[in-house]
Amino acid sequence: MKLKKGAKRIIAVIMILLVVVIAFLVYRIFFSGNTKKAKEVKVVSEIKEYGYVLNDNDSEAYKKLYKELEKILSADEVDEEKYVKKISEMFVLDFYTLSDKDAKTDVGGAMFVHQGALTNFLMKAENTIYKYVENDIYGTRKQELPTVDEVNIEKVEQVPYSYQDTADDSAYQVSVNWTYQKDLGYQEKAMLTFVHEGKKLSLIVLE
Repeated sequence: MKLKKGAKRIIAVIMILLVVVIAFLVYRIFFSGNTKKAKEVKVVSEIKEYGYVLNDNDSEAYKKLYKELEKILSADEVDEEKYVKKISEMFVLDFYTLSDKDAKTDVGGAMFVHQGALTNFLMKAENTIYKYVENDIYGTRKQELPTVDEVNIEKVEQVPYSYQDTADDSAYQVSVNWTYQKDLGYQEKAMLTFVHEGKKLSLIVLE
């Protein structure tokens, strides 16, 4: 049965309207996205010789430790024990505080990790402690996540370390524990091993 011209026009108009509606929905889903502005992070300070940076969104507690680290590293002769204690505090505060991280890939403490161990460190972190961190790029996350409160250095020992291509007769083992602002069942102690990487001390083992 053949359609009359009027019916054909009606069908054509309906088809055009469907195409317009579909195009609009596709644009809204794939292109407009969330209209809220993503958080921007700026570097406000840098210790160039060691590759350490301070960002504007770092916590006040972390900023305080960073300033103390700057003072330690600016001395004519760096006290390595003070140095390793301070970066241990900073690593724990940054790595185990998840509440200020934007996603599971936003792993804290990475700048303190040895280059030879960094890839494995990031992969392991994303598959364990950071695995369930929800995306918060627009600052709308409701998930409850831990914030480290106080860090306590229990013991520092200088020890020989050797593994594959890394060997250091004057490595440091740091025993550390910490508390959270709210106990959510996360890890509260660790043993950190730092080796010399050029002039800096870098985390090679976290256990």
